[in-house]
Amino acid sequence: MHTIQQKLLALAEQKNLGKYTLREIGGFIGETSPQKIKHHLQQLEKKGMIKIDKNKNIIERAGAGFKSGFLANGKLLAIPILGSANAGPAQIFADTNIEGYLRVSPSLIEDYRPRHRLFAVKVNGPSMNRAVINGKMIEDGDYAIIDSEDREAEDGDVVLSVIDGMANIKKYYVDKENNQILLMSDSTNDFPAIHIHESDDYMVNGKVIGVVKTPKPPKRKR
Repeated sequence: MHTIQQKLLALAEQKNLGKYTLREIGGFIGETSPQKIKHHLQQLEKKGMIKIDKNKNIIERAGAGFKSGFLANGKLLAIPILGSANAGPAQIFADTNIEGYLRVSPSLIEDYRPRHRLFAVKVNGPSMNRAVINGKMIEDGDYAIIDSEDREAEDGDVVLSVIDGMANIKKYYVDKENNQILLMSDSTNDFPAIHIHESDDYMVNGKVIGVVKTPKPPKRKR
């Protein structure tokens, strides 16, 4: 995320920027160009990070929790998306910058946790396509919902791991006999396990507690 966008996002948490001119907003963060402020506000709006209502003079943070929606209880859950994770070999960088927000009904997250603990990553790859979380398989293109504070993994838990700065989703097992951690695939394909020693650059970034399915395009009739 651009430095100006980071500053604007932090500022939008403190005050309604719609009450100020672009030049005044720039003054808060040390930027003299109103056009740059306008551009980066528009970019934040496109990413779903701020809400801009020109008629009501509102510019405010959009992803701070539950948002209004056309649901029976009138609330949507906004879960920050933190990049992608590979459901195959550990090959994709775990980006800590928020790319946007996944807006879902709380009813779709069956294993509900406090919203400040949750983030989402997009699944790339087929190596967990037989793993099931609350009745939903983890397939290529889906969003895995991670509890960032639940890092005490037990055998068989599906976890988001970071190895040498690369993110992946796997089943976690401890092999005490051989003094290693195994990260196992659960797939219709044959993927080798990842073998981790306790001294390696490795960490569990949280457990997968839900899956938001991405609709598959319909097959064309011939």
